[in-house]
Amino acid sequence: MPDGISLSARVWMPQTAQSHPVPAILEILPYRKRDGTTARDETTHAAFAPHGYACLRVDLRGCGESEGLFDDEYSLRELEDIFATIQWIADQGWCTGAVGIMGISWGGFNGLQVAAMTPPALKAVISICATADRFADDIHYKGGCQLTENIGWAACAMSWFSMPPDPALVGDGWRETWLTRLKATPNLAPVWTGHANRDAYWQHGSVCEDYSAIKAAVLTIGGWHDGYRNTPAQLLANLECPVKAIVGPWNHKYPHLAAPEPRIDFVHEALRWWDHWLKGHDTGVQDDPAYRAYLMESVAPLTSFDTRPGRWIGLASLEEPDVTMKALAFNGTQLAPTAGPVERRVVTDTACGTTCGKYFPFGFGPGELPDDQSADDALSLCFDTQPLAGARDLVGAVQVKLRLAADRPRAQVAVRLCDLRPDGTSALISHGFLNLRHRQGFGKAVDLIPGTTYEVEVMLDQCAYRLPAGHRLRIALSPSYWPFIWPEAEPVTLTCTGGTVALPVWTGVSLPVDLRALHPVETSKTHKQTRGTVEQQDRVVLNKVMSLRIDADHGEVENLAHGLRNASSLSETWSIAQDDPASASATLLWERSMARADWSVRTCCETRMTTDATSFHIQATLTAFEGDEIVLERHFNDSVPR
Repeated sequence: MPDGISLSARVWMPQTAQSHPVPAILEILPYRKRDGTTARDETTHAAFAPHGYACLRVDLRGCGESEGLFDDEYSLRELEDIFATIQWIADQGWCTGAVGIMGISWGGFNGLQVAAMTPPALKAVISICATADRFADDIHYKGGCQLTENIGWAACAMSWFSMPPDPALVGDGWRETWLTRLKATPNLAPVWTGHANRDAYWQHGSVCEDYSAIKAAVLTIGGWHDGYRNTPAQLLANLECPVKAIVGPWNHKYPHLAAPEPRIDFVHEALRWWDHWLKGHDTGVQDDPAYRAYLMESVAPLTSFDTRPGRWIGLASLEEPDVTMKALAFNGTQLAPTAGPVERRVVTDTACGTTCGKYFPFGFGPGELPDDQSADDALSLCFDTQPLAGARDLVGAVQVKLRLAADRPRAQVAVRLCDLRPDGTSALISHGFLNLRHRQGFGKAVDLIPGTTYEVEVMLDQCAYRLPAGHRLRIALSPSYWPFIWPEAEPVTLTCTGGTVALPVWTGVSLPVDLRALHPVETSKTHKQTRGTVEQQDRVVLNKVMSLRIDADHGEVENLAHGLRNASSLSETWSIAQDDPASASATLLWERSMARADWSVRTCCETRMTTDATSFHIQATLTAFEGDEIVLERHFNDSVPR
């Protein structure tokens, strides 16, 4: 790097690259290439390289075997490092000077962000499960409501960044490097919690600030069971550079490793993109439909699917004439073609949200996806259509406009779109949220005047869903949704006096979609996996306190090439009193370890977040062990105003 710090890379390239230079593909993450993503990397980079690419999997500064210290996600330092890395790659004798960047989640974010800095050598991007807006549509806030994943991700990040470099690569200095890192490891939860409005902190790295800045060609990929399902449509609608989008039925994983099936051959699809934009070959990618989406069929809700029925469709765009917005209105208790008188109330019930599922399903256990919504529907204000006379395909984002009044100056609303099936189940199609103090925009929170009616708009997440004839649609409103979002400190009564719903109805003919199905992925022969226990969830109600306990042992992985073993486990407890939303609390315990025959280290990161009427209270303890000896213990204690 320009300041003298070295970043560590694992590289795959053709043996002839020095004499016959090749384009390069970069993936740069904090997740430890040596023991974190190594098995996954071998399914992508090792598969690209034989097709004439130099592939680099780089650890971010302060992570894995890279030097320096980590500061924050997507910091200016991180993006400057990536910019410099791209230039360094382009200057090497084995590179033609053309570079692509790819990644999922963190790597999906920073790929788009550095593309907006226009490195001269960057020609193409593949961004998977990422977002264009770090505040309104990320793991921290959604619609201005603080997600519980904000504290969950902070706890996970501290655990990831607490591990040392591998002594086999860096030598005897590993321990000094580790202790230096541990002493500098940030607790990011108070930082993220303290930025409750869309200020300069979140504007940085949000490519929606200036879509036109991105010049490299972008392939954006998402999943209907992922938390970041809106980005493909947003990029497709706003980027001026070449852009294509694919959205499948997947969770938060690469589409050749994701669930539910059907998966696609990601390597094949990525090579078509790389070959076109990095080598100048005509692979037909420019002729692909702009938007390739998996139209999911209605099925009885389950918290885990092996396969999701449906079919691939291809659209030229998500605008007319491909998709037409059809209006419905609140009329009494109905969702009808014409509006009618409405005056209905719904009160905070902290039990509403128990069927929400996880923001980020990873496939760790059977309880990750939304369950039958009937229990939450019973605690919500619901508006239903009559049974549909014919099938209806929804492709896009549902727009909901509401006339609401609250009896408190602070309130939020959760809006769910559900499929009421003839078998009596209620299946979640999409949802959206709004902190009503952000009704004028996310830049500033403005208190409500109790009893005053406001007109607000809530945009639900993108979807592609077929409703069969005989099914009904439901809009469900609630003033809380725990444990998906943090509730307001006081119980709230919302009064709804009207509303409209605009449905994105697709009635067109699908363009041809040629996504190659995935053949079974071979299990890596370089890793030995000791299977942990399947993630378990237990719900308990005791003395009117509801608790959700989640335990996951991720097992141990041994790299047979160099002998490093790594393991991790997580225990989470989410609690709330039925009559006191300010009592909401979360406790997360991450344990992570690395070992060889004569050496072992581990860390224990315990994070707790509680609330009262005025503040969020965040405590964390980071303990590091070498063998059985504690080498460092740090305590964090912060309070952030609500």
